[in-house]
Amino acid sequence: MTRYAALFGRLAEAQEGVFGAFLMLGDPDLETSAALLDAAVEGGADMVEVGIPFSDPVADGPVIQAAAGRALAAGVRVGDCFELIAGFRERHREVPIGILTYANLLMARGRRHFMQAAAQAGADSLLVADLPALEAEDWVDDMREARIAPVLIAAANTPPETLRRIAGLAGGYTYCVSRAGITGFHAAGQFDGGLVARLRGYGAPPPVFGFGIGKPEHVRAALGAGAAGVISGSAIVAKVTGGDPVREVRDFVARMKAATAA
Repeated sequence: MTRYAALFGRLAEAQEGVFGAFLMLGDPDLETSAALLDAAVEGGADMVEVGIPFSDPVADGPVIQAAAGRALAAGVRVGDCFELIAGFRERHREVPIGILTYANLLMARGRRHFMQAAAQAGADSLLVADLPALEAEDWVDDMREARIAPVLIAAANTPPETLRRIAGLAGGYTYCVSRAGITGFHAAGQFDGGLVARLRGYGAPPPVFGFGIGKPEHVRAALGAGAAGVISGSAIVAKVTGGDPVREVRDFVARMKAATAA
């Protein structure tokens, strides 16, 4: 059983939602980044999603773009990110960790080589944000060969035939966007129960909402729509520039995680 399957099964039995925390690897530096990953788990994050710094993150809003910029300015590279993931895996054996990144980084390093290195570091899943589902099959085959789960994105306006394709290709969980546009916590979207129902009907991996998850009420609304969990990104990454980022991330995650059992 994969870490994702074990996690979603355990929390479904407990009638509790999954809370995922996103952080940009290497932001603001390697040492602090490792401490922030630990802080998210200490706060109660059930799973972690991480970004790899990239100069043109087209799906990300200003908060996460700034985080990528800080990491790049600190000299963080893909190999450093794999080392952070490997360290996380040593410290947190059962917590799933997934990568959210962009196709250019995979192609620059060699697609299969990137996937294999990510899996060897201990990553459980890979989401390539700018990879359309209609072009994903070969990439998914390579991910499965590398023994890393392919996570795909679904939205309320995704056509039924594409949702069926996503359901057949995806592994780990299904990333459901709550609104059109880019990441950010300035406004939550609509948590479409119909999308969740369609995905479950097609046999997709557990649906998890992201984009705009910044308050406990967003968590409760997403779970009320039938989602298995949520991922919060920008609201967490914004804490990195605070006076005590480790404490702020830990405390924020604890408040958000508490809403998954409310």
